[in-house]
Amino acid sequence: MTTILTVRRNGKVAIGGDGQVTLGDFIAKADVNKIRKLLDGKVIAGFAGATADAFALLDRFEMRLKDFPSNLPRAATELAKDWRTDKMLRRLEAVMIVIDPKTTLLISGTGDVLVPSDGVLSTGSGGNYASAAARALIKHSSLSAAEIVKESLLIASEIDIYTNSNVVIEELSE
Repeated sequence: MTTILTVRRNGKVAIGGDGQVTLGDFIAKADVNKIRKLLDGKVIAGFAGATADAFALLDRFEMRLKDFPSNLPRAATELAKDWRTDKMLRRLEAVMIVIDPKTTLLISGTGDVLVPSDGVLSTGSGGNYASAAARALIKHSSLSAAEIVKESLLIASEIDIYTNSNVVIEELSE
């Protein structure tokens, strides 16, 4: 369980995640980095779900990005097709949010490749809390995208027992 959140605002896109790894009701590790730069930092991914599964998917996704280096939606669609049709990949349990300067996508093992309508997208156990906080901060503050991600993840960490306050945030310019 974890929380990943991305926000687009004022020409910037930020993505962040907390650092908690939980095994059942046990906190196994509190400082894991669930945000990864891909394609020499041109794409950033955040993952929720089984860590080993997410790493396997990130490796496969990076291969797809190399196949379609300037087309994030196409690389994501190809990964989603692989994920649904490959016998090994089909069993992997994770969700990824990926960003580049122009695009934000959620990719899941059910074949979803979703684009947010308002520039806010989250996943994980605290995702709904983080999204609600981000939308309120966008509406009622002048904070930057990275500041909104940080504050929203901290709010989620106060509500969701599977999310902690050890956050990692990365940002790209549009």
